[in-house]
Amino acid sequence: MLKSYQRMGCFPALEDVPEQVVEFVRRAAELPEGTLPVYPAERTAKHHRGLVRKRVGVAYDQAEARRIAKQPIRKEAVAKNRPADLIHIALEKVVEVGLELPGFSTFDKLASKIRTEVNAAICLGIHDSMSPLRRSELLRLLEERDVDGTTLFKRLKKPAKGPS
Repeated sequence: MLKSYQRMGCFPALEDVPEQVVEFVRRAAELPEGTLPVYPAERTAKHHRGLVRKRVGVAYDQAEARRIAKQPIRKEAVAKNRPADLIHIALEKVVEVGLELPGFSTFDKLASKIRTEVNAAICLGIHDSMSPLRRSELLRLLEERDVDGTTLFKRLKKPAKGPS
């Protein structure tokens, strides 16, 4: 588990331990070829994870990791919209404070939720700053259609033709 954590930054399922790590430990412990990483009891695995965390200097507090990750995601979501960018920033902050990383899906859901909230707030701010006349003009782009049935909004989105 120590070598897997050092290599991957997380505790993988035993079947997902990289073959390089398995081979390294086999050679170092002089174990026979074909020895697989197994735990006879889950309690032993849990104890080993605690020892590894102590050795590498990280703490296991998933609630705190999520709390810490929320702040930079919310701050950056105003300017960045790609989930990968937001997740990367959150990962850095959680590692910086010395916490074990939650699973990727935790960061993905968090980034998605916060991005939705921030984008909704931006849209609401734009909506509220517009006069009723401007709002009706925008709605007209979706309602009025050309002779071929295309909305004015679709026509507006059409890319410009090449220069001639």
